[in-house]
Amino acid sequence: MTTNSDEQRQPLDLAAARQQLREKKGKDYWRSLNELANSPEFEKVIEQEYPRQASLLGTLNRRDFLKVLGASLALAGLTACVPQGSDKILPYVKPPEVLLPGKPVLFASTVLQDGYGQGVLITTTMGRPIKVDGNPKHPATLGGSDVFMQALPLELYDPERLKQVMNQKTAKTWGDFTNALGSLSGNWGQGAGLRILSGMTTSPSLIDQMGALLKKYPQAKWVQFSPVARNNSLAGANLVFGQPYEPVYDFSKADVILSLDCDFLFAEPGHVRYGRDFGVRRQPISANGTMNRLYMIEGSSTMTGSNADHRLAVKPSQIEGFARAIAARLGLAVTAPTGDVAGQPWLDALTADLKSAGKGALVLAGERQPAAVHALAYAINQALGAVGNTVNFIAPVAQGYAGDGYTALKTLAQEMSSGAVDTLVILDSNPAYTAPADLDFVKAMGKVKNVITLANAMDETAVLSSWAIPAAHSMESWGDARAFDGTISIIQPTIEPLYGGKSALELIAALLGQPVARGYDLLRTYWQGQLKGGDFALTWRDLLGKGVIADTASAPIASLPTATLNGMGALPAAASGMEIVFEPDYTVWDGRFTNNAWLQELPKPLSKLTWDNAAYLSPATATKLAITDGDMLILHVGERNMQAAASIQPGQPDDVVVLSLGYGRKEGGSVLANSGFNANLIRTSAAPWFQSGLQVTKGREKYTLATTHEHWTMENRDLVRSTDLEDYKAHPNFAHDGEEQAITLYGQEERTGYAWGMSINLNSCIGCNACVIACQSENNIPTVGKDQVIRGREMHWIRIDRYYKGSANRPRFVYQPVPCMHCEKAPCEVVCPVEATSHSAEGINEMTYNRCVGTRYCANNCPYKVRRFNFYKYVDENVASMRALRNPDVTARSRGVMEKCTYCVQRVNEARIQAEAEGRPIADGEVQTACQVACPTQAIVFGNINDANSTVRKLKDLPLNYGLLADLGTQPRTTYVAQVKNPNPMIKEEA
Repeated sequence: MTTNSDEQRQPLDLAAARQQLREKKGKDYWRSLNELANSPEFEKVIEQEYPRQASLLGTLNRRDFLKVLGASLALAGLTACVPQGSDKILPYVKPPEVLLPGKPVLFASTVLQDGYGQGVLITTTMGRPIKVDGNPKHPATLGGSDVFMQALPLELYDPERLKQVMNQKTAKTWGDFTNALGSLSGNWGQGAGLRILSGMTTSPSLIDQMGALLKKYPQAKWVQFSPVARNNSLAGANLVFGQPYEPVYDFSKADVILSLDCDFLFAEPGHVRYGRDFGVRRQPISANGTMNRLYMIEGSSTMTGSNADHRLAVKPSQIEGFARAIAARLGLAVTAPTGDVAGQPWLDALTADLKSAGKGALVLAGERQPAAVHALAYAINQALGAVGNTVNFIAPVAQGYAGDGYTALKTLAQEMSSGAVDTLVILDSNPAYTAPADLDFVKAMGKVKNVITLANAMDETAVLSSWAIPAAHSMESWGDARAFDGTISIIQPTIEPLYGGKSALELIAALLGQPVARGYDLLRTYWQGQLKGGDFALTWRDLLGKGVIADTASAPIASLPTATLNGMGALPAAASGMEIVFEPDYTVWDGRFTNNAWLQELPKPLSKLTWDNAAYLSPATATKLAITDGDMLILHVGERNMQAAASIQPGQPDDVVVLSLGYGRKEGGSVLANSGFNANLIRTSAAPWFQSGLQVTKGREKYTLATTHEHWTMENRDLVRSTDLEDYKAHPNFAHDGEEQAITLYGQEERTGYAWGMSINLNSCIGCNACVIACQSENNIPTVGKDQVIRGREMHWIRIDRYYKGSANRPRFVYQPVPCMHCEKAPCEVVCPVEATSHSAEGINEMTYNRCVGTRYCANNCPYKVRRFNFYKYVDENVASMRALRNPDVTARSRGVMEKCTYCVQRVNEARIQAEAEGRPIADGEVQTACQVACPTQAIVFGNINDANSTVRKLKDLPLNYGLLADLGTQPRTTYVAQVKNPNPMIKEEA
């Protein structure tokens, strides 16, 4: 294993970290174990004060260093002069009606995540889609979004997408393929040797088309497989109700929530909507005056668990015993465990809380828990009266899928190996990488004569296929999909396919003998047959304008049978030894986003790791195994093994190693090269989520992980304000305890007119990072690569600081987004020798890029450490598709320039121009920053603080409102609403 380290990292002294916790006085929030232990690693960061000044070019000698420095100064005045392409630009003779120079156009569309539809609005400028946000009219998003949605534009313009039809690595055309397909299909007969493999699909038109194909070839088979599909959820419903129903949750009505290893703020199909509804009920000052309460028992540290009022990390195999104990206390007929279970001190108080909440209670189970745990959750909800209130059950949204994906894929692999499959058609899926190790899918593919793959890139499956067909991006194709609640929305393109890609609809049409069929015609014809009555042309136009087909949400099962737990049997015997846990990755999911540099460089919410995954262990487990950060581990499960680098994470369960999916890929693009470790090498179809019997061997080598949790440290200052609900009621002004009035030599300038400001609600922020990618997409922020991140040079204009409080075994988590504070008395402005950074009349701390000469005095003088410096020319000026990605309203910065959050001043100016043209003031809410729009929980609010009726002003008038480091006298325009948790007073958390 090659190490990426330039220098040997010092091992973390866990004993010193624990001693620091015992002796800790004053502010008690910390960000990393190195910080607690005051290790040499952390001291090195502190000494540098501002990490970006560390070892500018560590491997260069003095002469080369001075050459680079001289070039940097020489180019400083030219950084705004970005070279333009030499292509000729000709005007339209008759321009399309939607193309208005300088005026963005929004299109309502849908994007897919594991087949489920999420309604979006796509912003285009001069025919180029450049930004994706949630559709406020779509029930799955309500205008919010997630990191995957925000990163889609980069995926669209990825220069390494598959650009042409490939046949045995030889470039061909669509016509060549359809001609060959004609010969192939002549031998299919009844389709006995034909198999179609796809990911999960909820598309009504594609399902209809597949029905037509299976009717034409009745012996053919269609298999749906996703490595993160809802298998156990549907199987659990089948166990207690006799049908594979799908749960839909309503967190807006939930008073007490018990999550059994369910990361519903990230991994559930409705997670964006769930985050919004959950956040609405987290406000200590709200219309109904009540806060919800979340209990989380989980097998790894998750984003949902970090937002819980009570969190317990245990082995995932122990969660079924806990669920059975709760069910037994509620009077359900189930075999309860004998003796104590993990979480025993919670049981009585939690059961009483659930009973008290009644129909306002909600119990949910995560996909990685077995069907029995889902069955228990459903039965408990029914017993409490929650069904019909906080949870409903609907028919499976992915029609024809009953929760047997792993079984179906295993059967397919066996048929392929036996020679029963002559032609395998794979639709936008990568089973050569994602299939569990025990299926040996790559070997089985070698036994199939013809493999046809619809792929976005030459991935692990495409390179092994007879024919690889470029897949059209969701922003290039026509289609439809159902949301988590069954609502149907339309996928419409905002740009012609850049590389002639085809959609699944068009490929299946070719299999049906329609090689020239267009996706638009196929989709419109299908819906013309479904939406009967009235003028279809008008209905269709209205449908495309809204993006959502009204009244198509699945109706709840009206006569749900009484849940029975008779078929569950006894509790499985307790597993001994260590366990391995697999989970979707917070930035690359199951691997489909691995070649997206925005997502690769995005720090993961809890570990703050970038460009890799790692084997996460608890501090206690690391101590027992004598492991430190970066040690290479050999993970043995049965006859299989793999290597992964260790990362010690507070809050992880003991005797558990957690490994995320999606890394260790070998094909599909240069971004994913040498990135992370392939969990699929030891993942099996029998135990795809967790498995006991793990053996861990420490290797000899070290591996450098690029993490950001120690970057931009502000040296134990009072940054996060958080308390419990009972304490808040007794001390409503706790957020201002100990504040001192800053003394300033500067006069106070009274500002009239617009005064722009921001409020960030820490009660709503869940740490999802959507704001970070939204800002990157809106403001043309480049990525810098793993090596530069290690040097502390990441370019994000917003960072999400994650703090721990309490012990390293059971810490409490707090997230704090930190953009530029736009200080009234900005320390950066007075030290800039060329006035590149200055204050606008409306209170925005502005950057004039073509004035900046790169002294970095402003960064040194910023107490918030929110300024970013371009050490190299990070922006890509050469690849044409990357130029098309950029927002034309924002300057593309070059080498030697300082940059930072601008409150999306381009959006402020756009609203001002429109308001002045209409002779009116800018209305509250008319200007929304990119981070504000993206936030699924509405944690970020921007507006005019001089408007007494504005939402932002009302938030700033709350007693919970406070400014970050306000005692310095900077008078920040960005302030925070302090966090309030709602723990159960009857439960005392253990250290």
